Amino acid sequence: MSRYHLAQLNIASMKEPLESPGMADFVANLERINALAEASPGYVWRLQDEAGDATAMRPFGEEVLVNLSVWQDVESLGDFVYKSAHTEILKRRHEWFSRMGEAHMVLWWVPAGHLPDIHEAAERLRLVRERGSTAEAFSFRERFAAPASLSAS
Repeated sequence: MSRYHLAQLNIASMKEPLESPGMADFVANLERINALAEASPGYVWRLQDEAGDATAMRPFGEEVLVNLSVWQDVESLGDFVYKSAHTEILKRRHEWFSRMGEAHMVLWWVPAGHLPDIHEAAERLRLVRERGSTAEAFSFRERFAAPASLSAS
């Protein structure tokens, strides 16, 4: 078992305010999709406030939503994102969110038990934007294994 977990951040720029009719379907599915994530194999943790989501947290600007979570490994996160009911929401993302001109998602390894904060996540996003995928900050397309020096034998 690895002594590392996978952290992920993705951000999305809303086309309309969260309270608008155009965002209603997205908002109506938040609780269901968050519950699906929490019940998924490999799920560890997600950033949330008292309301149970992170929609009120806007560190990247008023129109930008954040999703920050931790998973046991890349495969667990990938299965949730691309092989679960989450895909129905993913396919509709262009209804609610504008295309971003730069990286909007980043993955990185954290020691098991570490819960990253939004500042750490923002720094990893900056790294992937500036350097592309590296062992410190990468994407699904260019994955990096957990550091071997801290993996169990």
